[in-house]
Amino acid sequence: MRRLPPRALLARTLCAAALAPGLASCGLLSDGAKAEGPALSAPAGVTAQAGSATSVHVMWNRPASTAEVEGYEVYRGGKRVKRLTARQHMVDVTGLAPKSRYVFTVRARGTDGSLGPAGPRVTVTTPAAVAEDRAAPTRPTGLRGEADGSRAVSLAWHRATDDRGVASYDIYQGATKIHSVGGKETRALVTGLRPGTAYAFSVRARDVADNTSAASGTLRLTTARGKGEQGPGTAPAEFEASARRAKGAYYLDLAWTPPRTGGEVPAYQVYLDGREATTVMWGEGAPADSATYSFYIDRKPHVTHRVKLRAQLPDGTWGAFSAERTVTTAAKRD
Repeated sequence: MRRLPPRALLARTLCAAALAPGLASCGLLSDGAKAEGPALSAPAGVTAQAGSATSVHVMWNRPASTAEVEGYEVYRGGKRVKRLTARQHMVDVTGLAPKSRYVFTVRARGTDGSLGPAGPRVTVTTPAAVAEDRAAPTRPTGLRGEADGSRAVSLAWHRATDDRGVASYDIYQGATKIHSVGGKETRALVTGLRPGTAYAFSVRARDVADNTSAASGTLRLTTARGKGEQGPGTAPAEFEASARRAKGAYYLDLAWTPPRTGGEVPAYQVYLDGREATTVMWGEGAPADSATYSFYIDRKPHVTHRVKLRAQLPDGTWGAFSAERTVTTAAKRD
């Protein structure tokens, strides 16, 4: 089975499993910091989507730490381009050059003015500019969807048309834009919602020249009541696992279909025998239609293992687990 491409990064879990030699702790404080309270951590689930030839929509979720957040700062490369309040988790960065590559990061700002660490670097390329265009795309039609557990909804719509092409679709909750997906997408997974809550969603299409369509019809959905469980639509599908022996050791070969979130899924957690074994993280170009991964498990034959995995969602949280598979290492061959 094909391994991950070179751009993929593997980060092994140190705190939940065995600590590396010499590693004393995995706390948020540096050696010189004072333990006066929780330290800010990096914003989670940072994504960037080109909205037009001159704008990029950046989204993120609040940090996992319990430290109080006063606001956020968005950086393009090393330059701060936006300073926002704690209630804002997305922003359109405008005035960009067409057909250009940009790198964005986000940092949380504490109530004392200090900045937490930067979130992951996300890269996006704006599309090429077009000749003067004042015609907006047609409005998206056929908006439909369903609640996916108590924290998410799955939306789908019919493709809009535009004489120069649709660059992105913006999802609105009431009058507020809450999400954005690429112009080739006709569905989105909206996460981070509250259990047992009624929502009203609509979709608008945007072209390369930043012309925005009229809103689709309004879709009203209510999330399920519960304790915040993720729905089945957030889980990787068609998950398969098999064991193989190579050079005296056994490896697990995994294959799955990423959940349809409307964008790239940047990371997966793999659980082996009920415990987190590893986190697989992609750089640019995370697989959209199918994914594979292989990793070492043991040198012993006739050992049975249980394996499952889950995906990181657009808001930085983890989705529902895939089906669990059972594999057994085969006998040694002479």
